[in-house]
Amino acid sequence: MRTTRSDRSSSPMNGKQDWETKRKRKIADITQALSVDPVDVATLRRMAISEGGLLTDEIRCQVWPWLLNIPPHLLDQEPEKVERENNKDYNQVLLDVQRSLRRFPPGMPDEQREGLQEELIDIILRVLQRNPQLHYYQGYHDIVVTFLLVVGERLATVLVEKLSTHHLRDFMDPTMDNTKHILNYLMPIIERVNPEVQDFMQQAEVGTVFALSWLITWFGHVLSDFRHVVRLYDFFLACHPLMPIYFAAVIVLHREEEVLECECDMAMVHHLLSQIPQDLPYETLISRAGDLFVQFPPSELAREAAAHESMATSTFKDFELASTQQRPDTVLRRRRRQKQGSPESSTANPVMTVAQPSTARRFVRLAVMGLTVALGAAALAVVNTALEWAPKLDLFP
Repeated sequence: MRTTRSDRSSSPMNGKQDWETKRKRKIADITQALSVDPVDVATLRRMAISEGGLLTDEIRCQVWPWLLNIPPHLLDQEPEKVERENNKDYNQVLLDVQRSLRRFPPGMPDEQREGLQEELIDIILRVLQRNPQLHYYQGYHDIVVTFLLVVGERLATVLVEKLSTHHLRDFMDPTMDNTKHILNYLMPIIERVNPEVQDFMQQAEVGTVFALSWLITWFGHVLSDFRHVVRLYDFFLACHPLMPIYFAAVIVLHREEEVLECECDMAMVHHLLSQIPQDLPYETLISRAGDLFVQFPPSELAREAAAHESMATSTFKDFELASTQQRPDTVLRRRRRQKQGSPESSTANPVMTVAQPSTARRFVRLAVMGLTVALGAAALAVVNTALEWAPKLDLFP
């Protein structure tokens, strides 16, 4: 039987070759971005967001510090010895780490795993010791272990400390007020895209607690495949700190049929949503989460989120965006052009199809998505020249 050109072009072999070509091109682009002076963080951010993320742990070791805007001289510092005795957090950290066996690769020798668990305890206690304003929460170790397994103890200590004082800062308050506030963004996002799903969830009175472990562990606690976890970490590190709640929303929206077919009962719906399918189309969901952030930025949802309870957000001193080379509007404007030119863009899921804002307005919102510096739930204020945040927030006293 004769094979047509279209048959050949769509064969699995050609698909694999196409991916290998893209992979090699991406590695070359990342290598080039790291070699220039100053480092082209805009390209690194774009590589972390785009299909496949940063590809390997070796690349992540080089790129993640740039995504978190960590000065290079801090990366070579040897971590200090941790004082465990009389540490108020030690007992709880020890219990959580001992229960974290499934977070380590299957088949890892016990001796190696136990050594890594000791390092995990030290990283957590070291960050808390350096930053007494931070409060440990159960689930924090799920984030820290991901960094430990990817980059090792020394580099993980630096990255986790920066993450804890910025992206994760709201989770590390004495109370859960800020965490609950961030969860309050979930329903407004769902309502904007699919009011029927949101109405069903409201009738079931399911609330948002089902997504708590997703949010505070960056999905590390609920995903069994480590490859999916680090792919999401690439995405979250390159984006705004509220991106995990947008990703949580697209998971719920992706499961629309399951949700609406479920009995409208709080316990039933909560059980359904708490169990994340392990075969999710992660690249598709990542792309949709980014699009929803652009269409419905936190500034537009803040009033609705605040309606659940009073606004509680972290306040931090801003520091300047590093340089024009890593301007987030430049990063995502290029990404948007690429997506518009892709044939796949015409086959979007109709559930996700919502009214498109003007191109100019979308570009303004894109400027927010890849913030160089993430300062907790209210971090959008660092780009207040491009996007207005809720006016009642006094972010820079």
